[in-house]
Amino acid sequence: MISMRSVLPLKNYKAKIVVLFLAVAITSCNALKRVEENELLIVKNSIIVDSLKVVDENIEGLILQKANTTLLGYPLRLNLYNMAKVNPDSSYNEWLYKKENRKRKLDNFLSEKQTKRLGESFLVKGLSEWLKEIGEPPAILDTTLTKGTLDRLRAYYLGKGYFNSRSSYTIDTLQRKQRAAVDYQIELGEPFMLDSVYRRISSKAIDSLFEIHKSDALVKSGHQFDKDNFILERERLTSIFRNNGVWNFQESAISFDVLADTTRQGNDQKMDIELVIDDLKKRDENSVSTTEYKVFTFDKINIITDFIDNTTENVNYEDFGDYRIFYKDKLRFKPQTLTDAIFFKKDSVYRDRDRIRTLRQITNLSVFKYPSIVFVEDSVSSKLAANIYLTEKKKYSFAPNFEIIRSDQRKVGVGIGASLISRNIFGGAENLSISGNASFGLLAGEVEERSFSEIGADISLNFPRIWFPLFNTEKIIPNYMLPRTNLQLGTSFQQNIGLDKQTFNGILSYNWTPSDFTRNSLDFFNVQYVRNLNPGRFFTVYRNTYEQLNEIATKPGIPVNPDYFVDGNLTTPANANDPELIGTTNFINDVLKGEFPINTDTPPSTTELTADDFDDVKSILERQERLTDNNLIFTSSYSFNKNNREGATDNNFYQFRFKVESAGNFLSLLSNVINFNENDNGNKELFNVPYSQYLKTEFDYVKYWNLSGSSVLAMRSFAGIAVPYGNSDNIPFLRSYFAGGSNDNRAWRPFSLGPGRTNAINDFNEANLKLALNLEYRFPIAGNFKGALFVDAGNIWNVFDNVDDPELTFNGFSSLKDIALGSGFGVRYDFTYFVLRGDLGFKTYNPALNMSERWFNDYFGNSVLQIGINYPF
Repeated sequence: MISMRSVLPLKNYKAKIVVLFLAVAITSCNALKRVEENELLIVKNSIIVDSLKVVDENIEGLILQKANTTLLGYPLRLNLYNMAKVNPDSSYNEWLYKKENRKRKLDNFLSEKQTKRLGESFLVKGLSEWLKEIGEPPAILDTTLTKGTLDRLRAYYLGKGYFNSRSSYTIDTLQRKQRAAVDYQIELGEPFMLDSVYRRISSKAIDSLFEIHKSDALVKSGHQFDKDNFILERERLTSIFRNNGVWNFQESAISFDVLADTTRQGNDQKMDIELVIDDLKKRDENSVSTTEYKVFTFDKINIITDFIDNTTENVNYEDFGDYRIFYKDKLRFKPQTLTDAIFFKKDSVYRDRDRIRTLRQITNLSVFKYPSIVFVEDSVSSKLAANIYLTEKKKYSFAPNFEIIRSDQRKVGVGIGASLISRNIFGGAENLSISGNASFGLLAGEVEERSFSEIGADISLNFPRIWFPLFNTEKIIPNYMLPRTNLQLGTSFQQNIGLDKQTFNGILSYNWTPSDFTRNSLDFFNVQYVRNLNPGRFFTVYRNTYEQLNEIATKPGIPVNPDYFVDGNLTTPANANDPELIGTTNFINDVLKGEFPINTDTPPSTTELTADDFDDVKSILERQERLTDNNLIFTSSYSFNKNNREGATDNNFYQFRFKVESAGNFLSLLSNVINFNENDNGNKELFNVPYSQYLKTEFDYVKYWNLSGSSVLAMRSFAGIAVPYGNSDNIPFLRSYFAGGSNDNRAWRPFSLGPGRTNAINDFNEANLKLALNLEYRFPIAGNFKGALFVDAGNIWNVFDNVDDPELTFNGFSSLKDIALGSGFGVRYDFTYFVLRGDLGFKTYNPALNMSERWFNDYFGNSVLQIGINYPF
């Protein structure tokens, strides 16, 4: 696996943009380059039904010959195609032999073989082939295709009940040379309506099931004739029959006969419909026979493990309830583990949904590959035998991985890792996974290059059920919801990254899927312990905070101890021109102890310590203590996800995620039983670390709209808040929110936006309230290249915590004016398995500036180029 993350500023690119614009403008003159004089280029198609223009993409998709696609009104793909040479081979040969000695000189310089290969090279031939591939040939008017389109439109409206519609088309030759617009006109007339609906069903069992469910029929008297309703009704009936015992029902057995004169004119245009369901047709060797459909129940349910071929040698079996389990040599699974994954019961009616659930749950066990089910019927007794064939996966699997690391903090690095999986370790399809990883490289932004390293390991145990001692959860979360339990322990060590950290974590979580579109997860407990190994590097890592403190300490007139300073070169004493504060702790203590007089004049003095300086030093100390303290975070959380997307190509869906997280409550209850130590601030400690206590909730909503021409409009909204209480007056850095970055507000770099209307006062700006809204229009450019126009809005604030600075805090609706607005455009390349993305963001509204300067201030100069993998949402 190779991954890359980067954020790059854009500077002095205006000249290149101008050159690109001119190049595009020049090629725009070549739209008719491949259009002969007696041909017309289609620039527009219109469908007009009963004098109204149709804008339905499904109907527009019936047009056989579409106009060339455009990008913001410009036919980019057409002009790219026109830039390609028609016959690059002939062009190369013509150039090669145009001068008498050119080929001979090339042969002497390159060799005859290389001269020939030059003609096959990308610059000579490949470039033209590539331009043709990503480009688009001119849409030359072909009246044969125009008439074919008209036939398709007539057929479409015929399927909607307009049997007497009239249609025609006109070709409008526009004033612009050799260009044409095609208009398709349709007069629908009156639609045919359904009068009586009869049925003729051969099977008594089918007729009985139909009678029970006929109230939900989609083909009813009084409805307008619609071919789509007949298709949906066939699917509905097939599902009903196959989920009520008729396991072998075939949709092709359902047909509808129209009993009407469709040429009849007038207002009384009605038709009768007869629903016909034939018996099952079976093809014998020499003839076709029919068998009446029946309702089948299960007689035998066989589970065949170790299935490789059809051999029956050395096969043993064991009966367990309604099931017979076959195995070779030794049964390596607990019988109940297998039977809990089977939704067929003896003497129960066959249901197709049980077959689907069985296959899904067997797959969910993660110990078998390609399960299959074969049904054998006894048509005389209407009984079924279900044979479930299982093939075990390998007991062990080993997977190494490798990645290249690049980020704001890491100049370059490599990561290596490996994972080992042991399956079915206790016989109940439990899977044990052990993984380790390590990364090494150079840090970015350091005066002297320094290396970094990170080593971690995890061990997890996965159960294909809800494991909760003393409680049976199967009635609440049945097996068809694909329940899973995950127990995980892990640790990691960082060196020369930030303050250097050592972390330990433990998780007990549950996941289940009630339907194809919803997913639930519950972290019963999630414990994370973070220990800062090098807190003394705080002011080295957080340079903005240090610069604030240094600026206060070097103000003239403040009697700071000279021993607290060195100069900019770190060699001479404090009287140098560029002193640097090294006694940060001593200076902070002196300020807070009142060693320096505070100037309270109005306006405040610029050469003495002021009350604001005192508050700033106090805030710096609080931030230092917060970010250097060790953390103990003990949380429980619940997440709900709903996503109605039907496959990767579905671009008309929504996704909703809700999460609520509670931290510290269990430890707070435990402290009432066991006396915890208290620190100087009155916070209770466990293992000499104050535990965090807060309540956090998040809402995330994503909506996609599929527009015409493969374009998509995507929207995301996010709101999250974390409120500290009890043992905490702030949120741990690891659980806080930040703004900016390639997946957030793309006009700002990560952690550089907010809080509130502040201008990135800290190195890593974070807070406990976040609002975000993103809107993105995505469209094809050429080939696998895609484009996007986007608007990002949002910010972070402090609320209900120990921060009271009005510039950083959320103070009701008035704070909404501090929402930052970024806009821009992006280019993406689709590699099928992932998308490489580059987005250029502009600060459209910057709340960190004065109110009169917030809109479009230095709009192009502060642009930010964000590089990312896959779409941001």
